[in-house]
Amino acid sequence: MKRILFLLLIALPSLTLHAQQQGGSFAAEISRSVDIGYLLYLPEGYALQTEQQWPLLVFLHGSGERGNDLEKVKVHGPPKLAEQGQKFPFIILSPQCPDKRDWDAETLYALVKDIASRYRVNEHRVYVTGLSMGGWATWDLAMAYPGYFAAIAPVCGRIDRNYPRRADELKSMPVWAFHGAADDVVPVTETAKMIKILQDAGGNARITIYPGAGHDSWTETYNNPELYEWLLKQSRP
Repeated sequence: MKRILFLLLIALPSLTLHAQQQGGSFAAEISRSVDIGYLLYLPEGYALQTEQQWPLLVFLHGSGERGNDLEKVKVHGPPKLAEQGQKFPFIILSPQCPDKRDWDAETLYALVKDIASRYRVNEHRVYVTGLSMGGWATWDLAMAYPGYFAAIAPVCGRIDRNYPRRADELKSMPVWAFHGAADDVVPVTETAKMIKILQDAGGNARITIYPGAGHDSWTETYNNPELYEWLLKQSRP
């Protein structure tokens, strides 16, 4: 039987009336010991609206942001926008993958469940998005725990060879994928094929392809308010 041990290593600052990103660290003993840091964004009004449960957006960065410096997590995506002052109606969890490692679905799920147990998270509205390595991890996490997440938005993530034959696991999960047509790191054909397989299986899946974009399809994606509006419409039964 696997044993899970949660330990908060850095005390979080007290909540204020304004949205902010707070740093923290998470240690889990699952099948092995893992220690990862994370940023946590709490929406404006969280401290005052004590009975409200909030949707949770999990953001997974790319390979270039690995390490133990949480400032690196803020260079792209929702953490970057939150740092610049953009307001979001989510709790946003942005973990940092340790250096020289890949994202691990078991660890990420344990972290998400820990955050959900300590903050007012609506677990029917937990979403995952990520770019590049984080885009692959978005697929991977959804495949590992298809009954938990309400929707995913992978951005230019690679598709593992076993994903197409597991498409039935995601046919009840809304998926909106994003990719650049000129991506020379992860071919857009991988994502397009996966979305077609999901659609043929009866899934709620769509893809946005940016005609002139290379691997950086994340800047336009995360600057688009329609993504967040779409996520907020999704809820797990």
